[in-house]
Amino acid sequence: MKPRANQTGVVLFVALIVLVAMSFAGLAIMRSVGSGMLVASNLAFKQTATAGAERGVEAAKAWLLAQSGSTLDVDNKPAGYYSSWGAFDPMTYNWNLNTGSLAVDGAGTTVRYVVQRLCNAPNVSINATGQQCVMKSTSTTGGSGGSAGGVAYGTFNLKTTVSPYYRVTVRSDGPKNTVSYVQVIFD
Repeated sequence: MKPRANQTGVVLFVALIVLVAMSFAGLAIMRSVGSGMLVASNLAFKQTATAGAERGVEAAKAWLLAQSGSTLDVDNKPAGYYSSWGAFDPMTYNWNLNTGSLAVDGAGTTVRYVVQRLCNAPNVSINATGQQCVMKSTSTTGGSGGSAGGVAYGTFNLKTTVSPYYRVTVRSDGPKNTVSYVQVIFD
């Protein structure tokens, strides 16, 4: 029999290094799973806030359609309506004042909107002297007549209607301090 060689403990040292490396790998996997869950939940909150903003766009559209005649020639700040585009920055605007708003929904989303007529001068008609508006023009023809060999003849009346465009800006505050802004242009 041979005498036993002295044990140096190298295997124990290697096993400890492997154990530490496996611990770090396990922690990294746990953190990446946690980060993925956080990203997924943030996306869900953002989608909830954006869906709320879409409700605000529809409410602003309904409000615009309910107005008639010269009511859109003047500001209606309590309803969130401005008759000119003015200087408006949604990021710095005080959304707690002078906005249209909807009731808080089941997800806890608060929706507020501002409607602006795209004209440069406030509180005057679109036909006022010096007024400049971004306008939509629609032409229609009517009358009587016919054609012979591709040549039109008869009496035709050209009717042109113009209407200003309106910009709707919506801010939706969702759960977990999620904020979504949406802008839409209506004619």
